[in-house]
Amino acid sequence: MYQIALCDDETAELEKTEHVIKLYGQRHNIEFIITRFCRADQLIQAMQETGYFPHVLFMDIYMPGTLGIKAARILRDMRKDCRIVFLTTSTEHALEAFRVKAAQYLVKPVSAQDIFSLLDDLFQDIEKTGKQKSLLLHIDNREYRVPLSDIVFCEAHKKRQCIHRSDRTTLFVSMTMAKLYELLTDAPEFTKVGASYIVNLEHVDNLSAREVSLDNGESIYLPRGSYPALRERYFAYYCGDDEES
Repeated sequence: MYQIALCDDETAELEKTEHVIKLYGQRHNIEFIITRFCRADQLIQAMQETGYFPHVLFMDIYMPGTLGIKAARILRDMRKDCRIVFLTTSTEHALEAFRVKAAQYLVKPVSAQDIFSLLDDLFQDIEKTGKQKSLLLHIDNREYRVPLSDIVFCEAHKKRQCIHRSDRTTLFVSMTMAKLYELLTDAPEFTKVGASYIVNLEHVDNLSAREVSLDNGESIYLPRGSYPALRERYFAYYCGDDEES
C-alpha cells in the first residue's frame, strides 16, 4: 500500500487528481491511501507531529501561507525519498523545483494520461530502490503488492502470519513464519524477534529489555531472552553493518 499526498488549495483540483490516481490504482491493482491537504502548512504539521510521510506528493506551488516550494524544502530536510510532483499554473518555479529534486513539474491543466505515464515511471523507480521493494502476496484470491517500507512488523497468528502496516491495518497471509522471513531475507531492515515476530528496524522508535515501541503507535512485548540479540542487530543496522549476525 502506498501513501500519496495531494496538496492544493483548490478543491476541484484535489478531486480531479484523486480520481485519476484511484483509476490508475484500479487498473494496476495497486492500493493507495490518498490524503488531501488544502494548505502546505497542514502537510508540514502532519509530517512534524505525526510522522506522516507519503511515498508520492502531488503539490501545487501557489497556495495561501506556505508556498509549495518552501514546503518541499522542509520535506527534503526530513525525508529524502519522497517523490515530489508539482502541479502548477506557471513555469516560473521550474528551476527551484529542480533544486529540491522534484520528480516532475507539470503545468496545469494536466491530462489523465500524463499522470498515468508519470505514475508508471515513479513506481518503476520506487521498485528499484532497496527500501521501497515490495512483496507480492496472494490473499483471498487477490494479488497484493505491499511495499516493504509499509510493513512495520509481522506476527505469527496460528497457521497464518499477520502483517501489520504503517497505517495500522493488517493483512493475513497463509504461510509459515519461516517462509515469510525467507521472502524478506534480502531486505536488511527486517530481523526476527523470537519465534513469533519479524520487525522492520526502520519503524522502531525505541526499545528496552521488555518491549519495542514502533512508529505507528504499536508495541511488541519481547519474548524472554530476545533483547540482547535484537539490540545488537539494531545498532549494527544503524551503524552501517547490514549483515545479519
